[in-house]
Amino acid sequence: MMKFTSLSLPGLMLIEPQVFGDDRGFFMETYSKKEFVKNGIDIDFVQDNHSRSSQFVLRGLHFQKPPFAQAKLVRVTAGEILDVAVDIRPDSPTFGKWESAHLSAENKNMFYVPVGFAHGFYCLTDVVDFQYKCSNFYNKDSEGGIIWNDRDINIGWMAVSPILSDKDKLLPSFKSQLKEFQSLKW
Repeated sequence: MMKFTSLSLPGLMLIEPQVFGDDRGFFMETYSKKEFVKNGIDIDFVQDNHSRSSQFVLRGLHFQKPPFAQAKLVRVTAGEILDVAVDIRPDSPTFGKWESAHLSAENKNMFYVPVGFAHGFYCLTDVVDFQYKCSNFYNKDSEGGIIWNDRDINIGWMAVSPILSDKDKLLPSFKSQLKEFQSLKW
């Protein structure tokens, strides 16, 4: 049995798995379509991804535009991150707002990020293994992003000089994409 908690932005959920542990280790269920549907998440995940990052790496904020938009179920299997989602659905009352969750191998929590959110994370430990399910296949022509330190969104990253990819250093601002966001059908 998993505990599903709705967060402040509609659609985002923190998921706490039930963990059975003893001196041998632990067991937990990380996904059950039946449990997810019962809690309002009726998504068919089609792809699993795994990334490894070093401390102070910041990845994001990324999203896929329709028709290749992706919902994600994310978790950390080694280390700890600050995981962030930004609402980019123009018809949402929380458009342009962000929510975060601390995910770690220790707490074993998962973060569900629906379609219509930009997503990113900041690595708080020496090594982070980040695993996630996607509801759609990656499409290079459909990728988009928002610069990590956007002043209008003002995310509390806990990062001063993060390590960024060359691509992430050049992501546009939130405001510069307002017209495009208005045209997208999430």
